[in-house]
Amino acid sequence: MWKGINVGRKNKGSILKAVFLLSVCLFGTGCAGGCGAGGAAEPDLTGEGMAAWQKYAGEEVTFDWYVNYSWFTAGWGENAVSKKITEETGVSLHFITPGGNESEKLNALIAADSLPDFITLGWWEPQVNEMMDKDMVYALNELADQYDPWFYQVSDADVVNWYTQEDGNIYSYPNSSFTAKDLEENDNIGSNQTFLVRKDIYEAIGSPDMTTPEGFQEAVEKAREMFPTVDGEPLIPVGAHVFNNQGNVSFDKYLMNFLAVPFEKNGEFYDRYTDEDYIAWLKMFRRLGEEGLLADDIFIDQRTQMEEKMAKGRYFCMIYQYTDMVSQQKELFATHPERIYLAVDGPKNAAGDDHTLTTTGINGWTVTMISKNCDTPERAIAFLDYMLSEEGQLCISLGVEGETFDYVDGKPVVKEEVNAVLNTNRLEYDRKYGADGMYWMLQDDVMHLQWKQEPAEPLRQIMEWSYRYPVYNGQYDSFLPNGSQEAFKENKIVALWSETLPRLLLAESEERFDEIFAEFLKQRDACGFREVQTAKTELMKQAKEKLGMQ
Repeated sequence: MWKGINVGRKNKGSILKAVFLLSVCLFGTGCAGGCGAGGAAEPDLTGEGMAAWQKYAGEEVTFDWYVNYSWFTAGWGENAVSKKITEETGVSLHFITPGGNESEKLNALIAADSLPDFITLGWWEPQVNEMMDKDMVYALNELADQYDPWFYQVSDADVVNWYTQEDGNIYSYPNSSFTAKDLEENDNIGSNQTFLVRKDIYEAIGSPDMTTPEGFQEAVEKAREMFPTVDGEPLIPVGAHVFNNQGNVSFDKYLMNFLAVPFEKNGEFYDRYTDEDYIAWLKMFRRLGEEGLLADDIFIDQRTQMEEKMAKGRYFCMIYQYTDMVSQQKELFATHPERIYLAVDGPKNAAGDDHTLTTTGINGWTVTMISKNCDTPERAIAFLDYMLSEEGQLCISLGVEGETFDYVDGKPVVKEEVNAVLNTNRLEYDRKYGADGMYWMLQDDVMHLQWKQEPAEPLRQIMEWSYRYPVYNGQYDSFLPNGSQEAFKENKIVALWSETLPRLLLAESEERFDEIFAEFLKQRDACGFREVQTAKTELMKQAKEKLGMQ
């Protein structure tokens, strides 16, 4: 059976689209020089000898792009990458971000029907379905059919199939998407979920085993005793991601993954929150809290405050996404190299099983959509296709040939002086160069593997540690249909957990912990937990079938 045309990992389109592409490759010509893609010939998919983005080069247009993260601060037009992309596509970008609560800002844009041209948000956010249901975003396949069939070459067929809705259309496209096959075929894909310890403190207390509750508690106690302050400020013994209206991923989802808590048992969606190993570790953290070793900071700090404290090395240990502290690790390496963080084996279950740390699944991390408020959808789909292409991906990954990297023996190598800035001053790097995933909204992490550079010294150990434990759990990533009774019930349960988790960690005794947890289970059942689990089991089965895992 005809499988389409492959470019890297890409397997594109339906049989009819594949036949179309084959005829184009046989009889059409074109050249896409890109940001340094080697001038590889591209098929004529527009009937005019070039991909659509090439046709529009020199015709200026500016798109408003909403990124649903308050911490996103990228600009456009000053650094090398954005200048090159504008030069090649004619597109400039004006980014819009929420000043405070992300959901409130996005809900306001939807309510006012004032969505910008592009929208990027987490794939799990309810607004994704809301915008589709309200016919506020374009079907990407329809735009491709009308304006730029190149979409079917640069998109991934498995991803397109996964994101195609019941009406046969695909309305959003993810970044950082992985399939089970990707993990099987690549041994350098890691998880960004890591257990990090500050090197000098960890070594000073004897590099202890922190995989058991007892060993973890003893290490934290000793670290606080030997290093009560950092530059006159209190040491924060245990760090974590922010507490929000869903809980805290460090103390729930990530901890469960470190403990190898399964997602399913006997073909049914498993209740991970009542797992014995998980409860045992939560109780250990409660004991730390009783001793004053869970600092107030971790319950109130947002990402900005956490980054400031990481850059000073104020945390002893953290269950944390290492990709969220890269800049701070590099800053420590430049100013206090003894304080850099190391990845070590973290909490394990009573059996001592290996961690089962997830990568992003086929859903990816975020999705990007094109609003029907966009006045030039033909330019929008052409630009999206450029960003998905090898030219666009090389640009956002390594930058501009001759300016940020050169080809050495046929492979792109980042210039030493550029790497020097990247490894010492991320703000200056972003301002001057703008590569290395600064514009991550449509990045293809699997494609980027072919250009992967040697990691910077302070990151090498963390990255290589993470290669040991990734597992694929994309089959569990489906979410309940927006507006369904089950989704409504799950939202209530998630909100209940977000209120319960800090109460558990701060409980004054184990008896009080048990009371709070029993109360949580009772209220959870009243919210419809059983119905939610039944619905999730069905979604899991459907996802397995769609992914070919049955």
